[in-house]
Amino acid sequence: MRKVIAAINMTLDGFCDHTAGFLADEELHNHYADLMNNAGVILYGRTTYQLMQFWQTLLTNPSDEKSMNDFATSIDKIEKVVFSNTLKDTGWDTARLANRPLEQEVLALKQKSEKDIFVGSRSLIIQLLNNNLIDEFQICIHPVIEGKGLPLFDQIKHRVVFKLIKTKSLNSGATVFYYEPTSEKTTNH
Repeated sequence: MRKVIAAINMTLDGFCDHTAGFLADEELHNHYADLMNNAGVILYGRTTYQLMQFWQTLLTNPSDEKSMNDFATSIDKIEKVVFSNTLKDTGWDTARLANRPLEQEVLALKQKSEKDIFVGSRSLIIQLLNNNLIDEFQICIHPVIEGKGLPLFDQIKHRVVFKLIKTKSLNSGATVFYYEPTSEKTTNH
């Protein structure tokens, strides 16, 4: 059965919006290209999805950086499910609009095949955490204190306890922390 994996970048002070000062270097692009190449589907909310559409431009007008082009190819290939109340069309052949609520979509996808489901949008991560549907967390923490932005962990309805299963250090100073939820009961606040 597929795992639901939340994968996101975050600053030291807990902000995750894409305007934060993350160093998106070759190693980071390769890390995320590898994730995409080994996943079955990635879930996005509208805002993050529209930001990710930038990568489509590199398919027809490649960058001078091979790692960016490789990531563009990887994200182009993976199935994308977009949760939006306003989009009418995704504008991407490998993307579709979700036709059912997030929880129902995730439960159906988990039954579909053996490849994992990645979640790359903060809003979806929060909803899935609140419904105990995250099987693994991959948080790439960048050595930056931004001081402002979109906090990753707000609107959480209950305590969730994770255990660290591994780490991956990047040359930029960023570290990817891999966590799995423990069997410890979550409780409402």
